[in-house]
Amino acid sequence: MANQRLHFDGWIGAVGTASGTRLVCGHWPRSPFGAFSDVMIEHPDGERRLLAPSRRIAEFVAGTYTFEHVEVVPVEVRRDGNRWYVRAGPLVLDLVTGPRTLLGRLLCAVPAPLARSRAWAAVCDVPARLLPGVRTLGSAGPDRREWYGARDLHRVRAATAILGGRDLGVLAPVDPPVTFGFGSAPRDPSVVRVTSTVEITVPPGRRPTSPG
Repeated sequence: MANQRLHFDGWIGAVGTASGTRLVCGHWPRSPFGAFSDVMIEHPDGERRLLAPSRRIAEFVAGTYTFEHVEVVPVEVRRDGNRWYVRAGPLVLDLVTGPRTLLGRLLCAVPAPLARSRAWAAVCDVPARLLPGVRTLGSAGPDRREWYGARDLHRVRAATAILGGRDLGVLAPVDPPVTFGFGSAPRDPSVVRVTSTVEITVPPGRRPTSPG
C-alpha cells in the first residue's frame, strides 16, 4: 500500500465556555485545499458539529474526525494583532490572546521541516500525554493517521461566543476534553500555531486522490 501525506500549516484556537460548549477553530492559510477555516463544536451533551466552508472540505474533515452533524456554511477568520474574529454560519466568536508564552517561545525555535516530521510528533507525544486528552500523534479514521507539530502558543485571555443567537457565556477551560479525534486541545484556552499532517493509506491499484 502507498501512503499519501497532506500538510496543513496554520493555527488552532480552542476555548471552553460557561455553558459547557467547547469550540475549536482551525485557520489554515496553507493547505492542499488552499486557504480555508473551519470550526468544530462540542455541546455539553456530547453532540459534535462541524462548520465547513465547502462540501469538499466538509467531506475531508468528516473523514478524518467524528461528528454527529456537518454543515456547509460561510466561514471567515480575521486576525487583527492579538484579536481574532471568527464568523461561521450561526457562530460569532471573538478571541483576545495574551503574549507568547514561554513554551511558545521555545516552539518558535523548532524548524518547519522538523515540526512536520512524524518522528518529532512521536517525541512530543510523550510529554503531551501528561495533559488530559492531549495527543500529538494518533489514528484519524480507518485509513488515516495524523500528527501535529506545534510551532507557537498564546493563551486566550478573553472570549465572547454567540451560537444561533444564544450567548454561550464567559471564557472557561476546554473541559471535558473534546472528542472529535484521537486527541483534545489543551485544557487552558489557547491559540496554537501548528503543522498538521494527515497520512492516508492508498489501497493497491488506486491512485492517490488530489484534494485540489
